Amino acid sequence: MTPPPSGSGSLGWPETVIRAGAGLGWPPVSRETELGPASSTTALQTCEVRWVSGNAPKRNGAKPDSLTTTAASQPPHRRLPRPAETRVMVVANQKGGVGKTTTAVNIAAALASQGLKVLVVDLDPQGNASTALSIKHDEGVPSAYEVLIDGIDIADVRAECPHVPGLFVVPATIDLAGAEIELVSMVARENRLRRALDAHLLALSLAGQRYDYVLIDCPPSLGLLTVNALTAGREMLIPIQCEYYALEGVSQLMRTLEQIREHLNPDLTVGAIVLTMFDGRTRLASQVAAEVRAHLGAQVLKTVIPRSVRISEAPSHGQTVLTYDPGSSGAMCYLEAARELASQAKEAP
Repeated sequence: MTPPPSGSGSLGWPETVIRAGAGLGWPPVSRETELGPASSTTALQTCEVRWVSGNAPKRNGAKPDSLTTTAASQPPHRRLPRPAETRVMVVANQKGGVGKTTTAVNIAAALASQGLKVLVVDLDPQGNASTALSIKHDEGVPSAYEVLIDGIDIADVRAECPHVPGLFVVPATIDLAGAEIELVSMVARENRLRRALDAHLLALSLAGQRYDYVLIDCPPSLGLLTVNALTAGREMLIPIQCEYYALEGVSQLMRTLEQIREHLNPDLTVGAIVLTMFDGRTRLASQVAAEVRAHLGAQVLKTVIPRSVRISEAPSHGQTVLTYDPGSSGAMCYLEAARELASQAKEAP
């Protein structure tokens, strides 16, 4: 994919918004915002609860500790198909606050809840993905830092999420903050993660096992950690916030993608783009979504992720929204997004 040309119609400030008289603004927020009505200019897919009768989650404040019951309650035809081979996806966007980590952990939980085996590699020194999945990541805990700098096997640092069976995590500690500097002087510094991940996947294959999905959560920058992730990945999963500033970084991200393809990883593609923090009460959100769809087309998932208090609350309990409140709009939308993502892949025989 090549970035759209600059000027009229390019990513950035949509032409439909900057014309005088638009009168767009942010209304005061007084309650949790769920997925609002779709604009006539934006093809949005709403999310609905598809629970088997008698197994619907209760909204009385109970927070299930595991997705086992929820996944088991799905009809057999609703379980997600296994891809023909492991899909290694990089969740990246150099702009901060667009929902990278939230998207990575909730998509991973949704996939694992449907019987797939998933690995999340936390490459953000903040360790937010590790927090959301209840994985210990205190200073001194073996983590992605040891994988990158010391060459430790991924199998020796990964841990399984206690709330979601089949979901494994390579945690991130604050030590990763220094990895950017340490990597500078290393040979083949951009390929450290790829070599470690390929070796781990090969070892699993020889043992007759494999992951269905590997999701790499990147820091909000285009430094060496993100470059390592883009070199190791096969596809990009790009979260884009439905606000102006998020659009400005997309063109830069696409230019970075072309550079990675040219010099380091020619097989890297854009697998999917997910629109996050959609506020259905504002015309702005719909116009931003329409602008993204106009330029990026079918790669944008039909399902959008709404602004939701439940999504924001879940990490404080060390959970994803799918275990914290399975019946919420945020959980349902992430499940739908995971189904869309799974439907893209060629199924395993």
